[in-house]
Amino acid sequence: MNNPKAYSRRRVLSYGLVVAGGGLLATGATGVGAAAIAAEIPPGAQVRAWQGSKSANGWSITSEGIERHTVEGSNITADLRSGDVATVLLYVLRRFHYEVDNRLTTEDIAGHTTRRQVAAAFESNCLSGTAFAVRPGAYPLGAKGCFFPEDVMIIRDILADCEGVVRWGGDERVPKQSHFQIDVEPGNEKLARVAAKFCAWDAQPSGGAGAIDAFVPGRRRAADALARQQAA
Repeated sequence: MNNPKAYSRRRVLSYGLVVAGGGLLATGATGVGAAAIAAEIPPGAQVRAWQGSKSANGWSITSEGIERHTVEGSNITADLRSGDVATVLLYVLRRFHYEVDNRLTTEDIAGHTTRRQVAAAFESNCLSGTAFAVRPGAYPLGAKGCFFPEDVMIIRDILADCEGVVRWGGDERVPKQSHFQIDVEPGNEKLARVAAKFCAWDAQPSGGAGAIDAFVPGRRRAADALARQQAA
């Protein structure tokens, strides 16, 4: 589903978007340093320091309970809020790695941060460890068309498995197609249920990430229905 030629073309298209947006970045791997994060901000964006004790999705801003998690079946790690949040986001990241971009490295993942400067409110969710971005410098705020249609279909399928618990930055008014976040507040029962579902799938020999066909008609219908709901 992911071949070197398609990957190379996707990278070229993504880099072209970044350059066209103002020469922000010339490489795909950004890391999570301040300079790299600054490179994600498009020219003219209103950058501000996020205030308050909670991120935009209602979770407390903290460094406690944040751990470095390994994406199963890879050498990739991501700093995320432990518990159900990490279980769900790691499912998203694992499938993204398996099915969309199998050349990801840890340096391509921007998870928890203590840097409060944001150009969009939803970026604050990284402050609570409830969001991550994949190659944020290559797919920055405001860039569109970063993925091929079949890749978007896979992303939609991943979101459908999450049952609305996860939101994609590509659906925001000002999109950030690298961004994925928990979209429910703490204590939400659906989050716990979806996390338990993923754990159960992983316990099955042929279940969960790596054993899913995102293009099965029934799955496509569920993904399209959620896409209409979240886009609205």
